[in-house]
Order: sequence, then C-alpha cells, then structure tokens
Amino acid sequence: MSKETESAELIMRLFDLRRDTLMRDGRDWFVKFHPESGQDIIQAMVDPKTTGYYQMVVSYWDMAASFVNRGAIDPEMFLETNGEALMVFAKIEPFLEEVRTALSDPTYAKNLETLAMSLPDAKESMDARREMIKKMMEARASMAESAYSR
Repeated sequence: MSKETESAELIMRLFDLRRDTLMRDGRDWFVKFHPESGQDIIQAMVDPKTTGYYQMVVSYWDMAASFVNRGAIDPEMFLETNGEALMVFAKIEPFLEEVRTALSDPTYAKNLETLAMSLPDAKESMDARREMIKKMMEARASMAESAYSR
C-alpha cells in the first residue's frame, strides 16, 4: 500500500471519529467558544458543563497532529482536508503559554502547535484565521437578526 493510500485511510478514520454524536456536540460547542484569555480556557477545562467538549476537541486535534508530526499521515494531505485543526489552534494559540504555566505542563497542545507552526508564515496564518473566525461570528450575529432566522 502506498504512503498516500495509507494517509488517506487514516484521514478517513479521523473523519469517521469526528462524526460521533458526542464529538459533533463538542465541535459545535467549540465553534461558539471564543477565549479572551488563558483563564477563559482554564475555566472551560474545569467547568463540568464544558470540560468534556473542550478536552475532546483539543485533545482530538492534538492527537491527529501527532500522527502528522511523526510521519504516519502526509502533512500536505492532512492540511488539505483538516483545516479545522488550524482553526482550533488559532483560538488557543494566543493564550497557550499562560495555559501551559497554569497547568504546569509545557507540552500542552504541543503536537498541534508543532503542526500549525510548520506552515510557512505560521503567525500570519493564525492571525488570518482569527480574523476569519471574527468575521464568521459577525455574520452569524447578523443572520440571527435577519429575516433568515425568522
């Protein structure tokens, strides 16, 4: 089996995991989660209502990134089909050091960070993703006020 075929099969397995009902709920919650500080992330991690969602989404993408970083999945193929991983990282990246310090865990989300920072112009790419998230949220708010939502 070719490396490309193996990568494609692993990516499809990851896709299947994302279709799990609880994982979908976690991903839906994460879309609405907009941390403004490391403390917001810590709060999401300890709040019984949100900890499962937060941990599920971030640990899932960190695990998937580890497969890429270790060569089990082709990086280019993964990034072509899993932009959500970078959106997740873009949300937590500004507060990562604060969270790592609070957790006394310098490796927290390290696989996801390694993958995201491997991109050319990684910092600019994360900034652009954060701006895109902001615009998407503004569009959603506008839709909620429009005739579309009635």
